[in-house]
Amino acid sequence: MENDVHRSVSSRAARRNQHQQTKDPEEGGLYGGKLSQEYSMKILWRRGFIRLILTGGIIWMLLILTVLLFHIWSCQSSLAFFAALCNKDSKVYGMLNTMGLVAPPHRCAIPVADDPNSVVIPEKRTPDKVIQRLSYIMEDKISTNGNQSSPLFGGHQTWKERDESFKIKPDMKVHCGFIQGGGEEMAQKDIEYVKKCRLVLATGIFDAYDTPHQPSNISKRSESLFCFLMVVDEVSLQFIKDNVTVREDNDGGQWVGIWRLIPLKHQPYDEPRRNGKVPKILTHRLFPQAEYSIWIDGKMELTVDPLLLLERYLWRGKNTFAIAQHKHHRNVYEEADSNKRRKRYARPLIDLQMKIYRYEGMEPWDEHKNTLSDVPEGAIIIREHTALNNLFSCLWFNEVHLFTPRDQLSFGYVVYRLRGAFNFFMFPNCEYNSIFVLHPHNREHSSKVEWAKTISELKKHPELIESKGGLGLWTPYPGNLDLVVLPPVARTSKAG
Repeated sequence: MENDVHRSVSSRAARRNQHQQTKDPEEGGLYGGKLSQEYSMKILWRRGFIRLILTGGIIWMLLILTVLLFHIWSCQSSLAFFAALCNKDSKVYGMLNTMGLVAPPHRCAIPVADDPNSVVIPEKRTPDKVIQRLSYIMEDKISTNGNQSSPLFGGHQTWKERDESFKIKPDMKVHCGFIQGGGEEMAQKDIEYVKKCRLVLATGIFDAYDTPHQPSNISKRSESLFCFLMVVDEVSLQFIKDNVTVREDNDGGQWVGIWRLIPLKHQPYDEPRRNGKVPKILTHRLFPQAEYSIWIDGKMELTVDPLLLLERYLWRGKNTFAIAQHKHHRNVYEEADSNKRRKRYARPLIDLQMKIYRYEGMEPWDEHKNTLSDVPEGAIIIREHTALNNLFSCLWFNEVHLFTPRDQLSFGYVVYRLRGAFNFFMFPNCEYNSIFVLHPHNREHSSKVEWAKTISELKKHPELIESKGGLGLWTPYPGNLDLVVLPPVARTSKAG
């Protein structure tokens, strides 16, 4: 019986333990389930947040890539609207070009001589058979009614004076910049230095738009024969001193590598691009003792020995003036249309300049003309400083002074007005692309006048109008331009 009682007590204890064990897991399972569910939600939210960030980042990268690809495509497009969106001077385009995502320009080998030391420099200059004496107007006309403004760098040229300047005579006196009191002043130490320069390689930087680029592949002979001159304004000079090592010689001359800096004080124009046309076109006025000169834009790094360039483009073919053919355009009216699409200057003022040219008989280019093109690539100019070439440069600059600063629009017009008297060598664009390495500008350039769409808009906002350049666009023209219809433009090429 005692054993029965003992078994009964053991059974109850066992059942109690079993019940307790059953109860505890149920309570613990309920509490543990709540923790597990909260933990799972946290993990789920954390993973979802990470996926959201990754998805957003991928979408953002795809959006940037789409924009970049669209930018590349627009720069290659022949459609007017899309080509107008391309800005080849932007840092974005420069970055894409550096990455190899932009189609490189077409290049071909330049048939230069093998060795600069073997180049024979002509002993005699090209004789001036057409113009015996060329002189320049140095004083601006003073108005008798008291309304005359201060002297302009290019002078207040009348329409009659402009027309007469195209009539070639043995003895000529023309406007050619550097009017007294008009600005663009060189220090005396630089004046003395350039007097010794017979062969000049020149470039220029204005408004801190570019950084100096040292030319490469320069022979010892060219180093001894050429003056390497970099013309700068005061803003660019300070920028260069802040960012590049500038050394000073015993005479006070300032140097950046091979380049002798030629600072010009008191810039003549409000528009830096117009200021840059002075050393580019009027090289013979800045360096009057020079016999030959090569101009390259500030964004370029020359990669061909300059003596080889003179031999290839001037001496070999007995030329005195050489410039490259434009990549896309031969017709000046097509180039004007491209400038409007790219907002290179106020569209109504470009139209006005073209209407004047059309009124004065400028025909669109075709294969029957005696020139390869009416539109050059003006970033490289190679010339002998003959009287006729100097006259052409003066007349070319006068157009830039009177109208828009887009010198490619006026080059062919001046050639046309000289009626075949001016001969030049226009070399292939693929050779032009092989002369240099192109660097991006420090920043994008834009002036307010470039965005004006109508004449009324300009009149309503006179602050958009340049005060010292392009005044011919605001001077009454002695002809009825209302009847002029500009030639149609096919737009068969890119807007570049």
